[in-house]
Amino acid sequence: MPALLSVFDLPDDVVSAVTKLKKRGFDDIETYSPAPFTEIDDAVDPKPSKVRIFTLVGGLTGVVLGFAMQIWMSLNWPIKIAGKPFASIPAYSIIGFELMVLLAGVLTLVGMLIFGKLYPRFALDKAYSPRFSAEEFGVVVRCAERDVAEVDALLRAESAKEVSVVEE
Repeated sequence: MPALLSVFDLPDDVVSAVTKLKKRGFDDIETYSPAPFTEIDDAVDPKPSKVRIFTLVGGLTGVVLGFAMQIWMSLNWPIKIAGKPFASIPAYSIIGFELMVLLAGVLTLVGMLIFGKLYPRFALDKAYSPRFSAEEFGVVVRCAERDVAEVDALLRAESAKEVSVVEE
Protein backbone atom coordinates (compact mmCIF):
# COMPACT_ATOMS: atom_id res chain seq x y z
CA MET A 1 0.00 0.00 0.00
CA PRO A 2 1.57 3.31 -1.00
CA ALA A 3 1.92 6.25 1.34
CA LEU A 4 1.91 9.86 0.22
CA LEU A 5 4.22 12.20 2.09
CA SER A 6 3.43 15.90 1.93
CA VAL A 7 5.40 18.80 3.41
CA PHE A 8 3.75 21.95 4.77
CA ASP A 9 5.03 25.24 6.18
CA LEU A 10 2.08 26.23 8.40
CA PRO A 11 0.06 24.24 10.95
CA ASP A 12 -3.19 25.74 9.66
CA ASP A 13 -2.54 24.16 6.25
CA VAL A 14 -1.95 20.81 7.93
CA VAL A 15 -5.24 21.11 9.85
CA SER A 16 -7.11 22.00 6.68
CA ALA A 17 -5.57 19.11 4.71
CA VAL A 18 -6.20 16.55 7.45
CA THR A 19 -9.80 17.72 7.89
CA LYS A 20 -10.50 17.38 4.16
CA LEU A 21 -8.81 13.97 4.04
CA LYS A 22 -10.95 12.78 6.96
CA LYS A 23 -14.11 14.02 5.21
CA ARG A 24 -13.11 12.07 2.09
CA GLY A 25 -12.78 8.88 4.15
CA PHE A 26 -9.00 8.55 4.52
CA ASP A 27 -8.33 7.50 8.12
CA ASP A 28 -4.75 6.19 8.05
CA ILE A 29 -3.05 9.57 8.55
CA GLU A 30 0.20 10.29 10.38
CA THR A 31 1.41 13.82 11.12
CA TYR A 32 4.84 15.12 12.06
CA SER A 33 5.41 18.55 13.57
CA PRO A 34 8.33 20.37 15.17
CA ALA A 35 6.22 21.31 18.22
CA PRO A 36 2.91 20.16 19.71
CA PHE A 37 -0.13 21.81 18.15
CA THR A 38 -3.51 20.89 19.63
CA GLU A 39 -5.28 21.92 16.43
CA ILE A 40 -3.44 19.20 14.50
CA ASP A 41 -4.16 16.60 17.18
CA ASP A 42 -7.85 17.51 17.18
CA ALA A 43 -8.00 17.30 13.38
CA VAL A 44 -6.37 13.86 13.32
CA ASP A 45 -8.49 12.37 16.12
CA PRO A 46 -11.42 14.54 17.29
CA LYS A 47 -12.84 11.90 19.67
CA PRO A 48 -12.05 12.01 23.40
CA SER A 49 -9.32 9.67 24.55
CA LYS A 50 -10.12 6.15 25.73
CA VAL A 51 -7.52 6.52 28.49
CA ARG A 52 -10.18 7.97 30.77
CA ILE A 53 -11.93 4.58 30.85
CA PHE A 54 -8.74 3.05 32.26
CA THR A 55 -8.64 5.80 34.91
CA LEU A 56 -12.28 5.19 35.89
CA VAL A 57 -11.85 1.42 36.11
CA GLY A 58 -8.64 1.82 38.13
CA GLY A 59 -10.24 4.28 40.55
CA LEU A 60 -13.35 2.19 41.14
CA THR A 61 -11.30 -0.98 41.53
CA GLY A 62 -9.03 0.76 44.04
CA VAL A 63 -11.94 1.98 46.19
CA VAL A 64 -13.62 -1.42 46.20
CA LEU A 65 -10.36 -3.24 46.97
CA GLY A 66 -9.44 -0.76 49.71
CA PHE A 67 -12.73 -1.18 51.56
CA ALA A 68 -13.01 -4.92 50.90
CA MET A 69 -9.48 -5.60 52.14
CA GLN A 70 -10.01 -3.72 55.41
CA ILE A 71 -13.47 -5.20 56.07
CA TRP A 72 -12.15 -8.70 55.39
CA MET A 73 -9.22 -8.17 57.78
CA SER A 74 -11.38 -6.73 60.55
CA LEU A 75 -13.88 -9.60 60.31
CA ASN A 76 -11.15 -12.23 60.10
CA TRP A 77 -9.30 -10.91 63.19
CA PRO A 78 -12.00 -9.23 65.26
CA ILE A 79 -10.97 -6.94 68.10
CA LYS A 80 -13.91 -5.45 69.94
CA ILE A 81 -12.96 -1.95 71.11
CA ALA A 82 -15.43 0.07 73.20
CA GLY A 83 -18.45 -1.60 71.65
CA LYS A 84 -17.69 -0.30 68.13
CA PRO A 85 -18.62 -2.47 65.15
CA PHE A 86 -15.91 -4.63 63.61
CA ALA A 87 -16.24 -3.00 60.18
CA SER A 88 -16.22 0.76 60.70
CA ILE A 89 -16.58 2.28 57.24
CA PRO A 90 -15.57 5.92 58.04
CA ALA A 91 -12.20 4.80 59.36
CA TYR A 92 -11.51 2.90 56.17
CA SER A 93 -12.12 5.82 53.79
CA ILE A 94 -8.48 6.96 53.86
CA ILE A 95 -7.11 3.61 52.70
CA GLY A 96 -9.91 3.35 50.11
CA PHE A 97 -9.03 6.80 48.78
CA GLU A 98 -5.31 6.05 48.64
CA LEU A 99 -5.82 2.78 46.75
CA MET A 100 -8.21 4.59 44.38
CA VAL A 101 -5.52 7.15 43.53
CA LEU A 102 -2.82 4.48 43.21
CA LEU A 103 -4.72 2.15 40.89
CA ALA A 104 -6.20 5.02 38.85
CA GLY A 105 -2.70 6.38 38.29
CA VAL A 106 -1.21 3.02 37.35
CA LEU A 107 -4.01 2.15 34.94
CA THR A 108 -3.87 5.64 33.43
CA LEU A 109 -0.21 5.04 32.66
CA VAL A 110 -1.04 1.67 31.10
CA GLY A 111 -3.80 3.27 29.00
CA MET A 112 -1.46 6.03 27.83
CA LEU A 113 1.13 3.47 26.78
CA ILE A 114 -1.46 1.43 24.88
CA PHE A 115 -3.50 4.16 23.17
CA GLY A 116 -0.63 6.61 22.73
CA LYS A 117 1.45 3.91 21.05
CA LEU A 118 4.32 4.76 23.37
CA TYR A 119 6.08 1.46 22.92
CA PRO A 120 9.75 1.48 21.92
CA ARG A 121 10.44 1.85 18.20
CA PHE A 122 13.85 0.77 17.04
CA ALA A 123 13.51 2.16 13.51
CA LEU A 124 11.95 5.38 12.28
CA ASP A 125 9.18 5.39 9.70
CA LYS A 126 10.40 5.53 6.11
CA ALA A 127 8.39 8.69 5.59
CA TYR A 128 10.01 10.60 8.45
CA SER A 129 12.50 13.34 7.62
CA PRO A 130 14.69 15.28 10.09
CA ARG A 131 13.29 18.55 8.75
CA PHE A 132 9.99 17.70 10.49
CA SER A 133 11.81 18.26 13.77
CA ALA A 134 13.11 21.65 12.68
CA GLU A 135 10.62 23.91 10.93
CA GLU A 136 8.34 21.98 8.58
CA PHE A 137 5.26 19.82 9.01
CA GLY A 138 4.69 16.42 7.44
CA VAL A 139 1.51 14.53 6.65
CA VAL A 140 1.62 10.88 5.61
CA VAL A 141 -1.52 9.36 4.11
CA ARG A 142 -1.70 5.62 3.45
CA CYS A 143 -4.22 4.84 0.72
CA ALA A 144 -5.00 2.36 -2.03
CA GLU A 145 -3.29 2.56 -5.43
CA ARG A 146 -6.46 3.89 -7.06
CA ASP A 147 -6.67 6.83 -4.62
CA VAL A 148 -3.11 8.15 -5.05
CA ALA A 149 -4.01 10.76 -7.68
CA GLU A 150 -6.99 12.03 -5.65
CA VAL A 151 -4.99 12.37 -2.44
CA ASP A 152 -2.10 14.01 -4.30
CA ALA A 153 -4.43 16.62 -5.82
CA LEU A 154 -6.10 17.28 -2.47
CA LEU A 155 -2.77 17.79 -0.68
CA ARG A 156 -1.44 20.10 -3.40
CA ALA A 157 -4.67 22.12 -3.25
CA GLU A 158 -4.03 22.66 0.47
CA SER A 159 -0.66 24.42 -0.07
CA ALA A 160 1.63 21.43 0.22
CA LYS A 161 5.18 22.41 -0.74
CA GLU A 162 6.01 18.93 -1.89
CA VAL A 163 4.14 15.63 -2.31
CA SER A 164 5.92 12.34 -2.90
CA VAL A 165 5.06 8.65 -2.83
CA VAL A 166 6.80 6.52 -0.19
CA GLU A 167 6.56 2.77 -0.58
CA GLU A 168 6.08 0.84 2.65
